[in-house]
Amino acid sequence: MFKKIHTPLVGVLLFLSTFNTFSQDITEPTRYTATNKGKFFVSWGGNRAAFTKSDITFKGVDYNFTIKEVTAEDKPKGWHIDYINPTRITIPQTNFKLGYFISDNYSIALGMDHMKYVMPADKMRMVDGYINLPSNDVGSVFNGGYHNQNLLISEDFLQFEHTDGLNYVYLEFARHDDISSIFNIQNTDKFQINITEGIGAGVLYPKTNTTLFGRDRYDEFHVSGYGLSIAAGLNLTFFKHFFIQGDLRGGYINMGNIRTTRNASEGASQYFFFGESVFSLGGKFRI
Repeated sequence: MFKKIHTPLVGVLLFLSTFNTFSQDITEPTRYTATNKGKFFVSWGGNRAAFTKSDITFKGVDYNFTIKEVTAEDKPKGWHIDYINPTRITIPQTNFKLGYFISDNYSIALGMDHMKYVMPADKMRMVDGYINLPSNDVGSVFNGGYHNQNLLISEDFLQFEHTDGLNYVYLEFARHDDISSIFNIQNTDKFQINITEGIGAGVLYPKTNTTLFGRDRYDEFHVSGYGLSIAAGLNLTFFKHFFIQGDLRGGYINMGNIRTTRNASEGASQYFFFGESVFSLGGKFRI
């Protein structure tokens, strides 16, 4: 025979169970920053870039030569209003990224790194190949065969820049990890620390500012090659939605189709490695 359970005792037990559950809901709320899946993020910032030496080959109907071990520099703007001025936004070196979290730890993003690549003029460089322009061509003063010879590359001979710019447009797959607990941060909805690691691949879409033999340059954007990259970053998120982020990105760029003049049969090619430091401001949100 089962003993009869007193109704008041059952009521007390139910009340305590309900109170305990309610208390847990109050003391352990689900924070907005606890999950990322389904969120979008967007960022805008600036960069400094560095490049390895590169052999640049120039080909045309009457010439085929390579300038070897070319050095290049970026063209920093510094802290300037142009970074947010819509009419001058392509003048500084800028970075844009729009992404989506496919899970709490992984995202996919579309980005564009607007770097600038400048070959310093009036330097002695090694040249290999030939130039055989018609005698009435202003560039015919440079005619000759060059066999790994040192030659002064003056501005009359060549100006070579990707300053409008060295545009790397890429897709990136990245991992994100919240490391706030390492710093004993309790409320990540107020402040959160994340680290990110990503791999990317994309195309180079420059407007190359090149003047070869004094000819008119081809001043249009064009797909000139491809790039591969890896990146690591530190992300500081404030009040759930706003963040600042610093990234180090490095990679490989291969530009096999650089337009140098208005003549489509003329062009240049090069490949090199690059490194970037990026500082960005951004936001994270759900739609």
